[in-house]
Amino acid sequence: MTNHQTPRRLLQSLVLGLVVALGPGAAKAADQEPWKNKNNALVVDAYEMNNVEWDALVKDKRIAGFISKASDGLPESFSCRGEHDGDTYAHCKTMWRKYAVSRELYQTRRMIARASGLLWGAYHLARPGNPVEQANHFLDYAEPRDDELMVLDIEGIDPDRFMSLDDAQIFAGHIKTRTGRYPILYTNHVTAKYIAERRSDYPILSRLPLWYARYKPHVKNVFPLGNWENYALWQFSSVANCNKKSCPYRVPGTLHDIDVNVVPMSREALKWVWAQGHLLPKRNIDPEVAVQLSGNVSAGTGLGAGLDLSTTVSALDREITRFNYQEF
Repeated sequence: MTNHQTPRRLLQSLVLGLVVALGPGAAKAADQEPWKNKNNALVVDAYEMNNVEWDALVKDKRIAGFISKASDGLPESFSCRGEHDGDTYAHCKTMWRKYAVSRELYQTRRMIARASGLLWGAYHLARPGNPVEQANHFLDYAEPRDDELMVLDIEGIDPDRFMSLDDAQIFAGHIKTRTGRYPILYTNHVTAKYIAERRSDYPILSRLPLWYARYKPHVKNVFPLGNWENYALWQFSSVANCNKKSCPYRVPGTLHDIDVNVVPMSREALKWVWAQGHLLPKRNIDPEVAVQLSGNVSAGTGLGAGLDLSTTVSALDREITRFNYQEF
């Protein structure tokens, strides 16, 4: 891992900028069923319980990449001594065996996918608990290469069930510190909307490229959403809307519980921007939101009283570096 940009990384950044700015042939966020456009690449994502027959899957030339679940929350205990959040000794040993098997499966799938010419990515399922330890766990588990996608998976905004958004900012910043790249953000519409509406509170999360989960034929009237002009990936098919009778897209060699995603560009263009790693451009706060925030601040009491909104907004113009990301 390095923290400096290689010539290839710089070239990828330039290409990403051109794709975002020009987007020839790229899908628009309002497009109807963009997965039916054969010019748009598809990406499969899976966890350890999904069945994959690789010989069949790789014959589908629409599929350009494969994203695998990697780590899940905090690392498992090696010793199983003492208390483990209420686990019994036997259950602790079972979880450790499951962890060891799932990691071997992850490495095997990566080897097959890359050998088959597929782009590879990994995601961390974020849980409550120390975000720095979870980030280190993800990097130790996934061992991401410079050309592989890294994903922070936030399933919702309930901090008792999922990583809090404040901790998610720390997680993303720590990944940047160790690898020189930010992960992208996977989440659903409700969570994405919540972050977008509070993007001054979440200056890192709101600018991570968005892997958007929404099982509808279109996302019209959704984008732009905060800093997100469009999705980086759109998870349009899963067990939620795919069954034996009807499915938006069937991937050969998989069952109907597999997740399928569309990207707003061709397979060739995707290769250049796949690894991502940069924050998206910051969009100005909508005037009506700024007025609302100003009113809320001026009417507040306690720690919030007297806060100058212009000072708060100007602070967001500071560069986010490995040394100050926790300040945000």
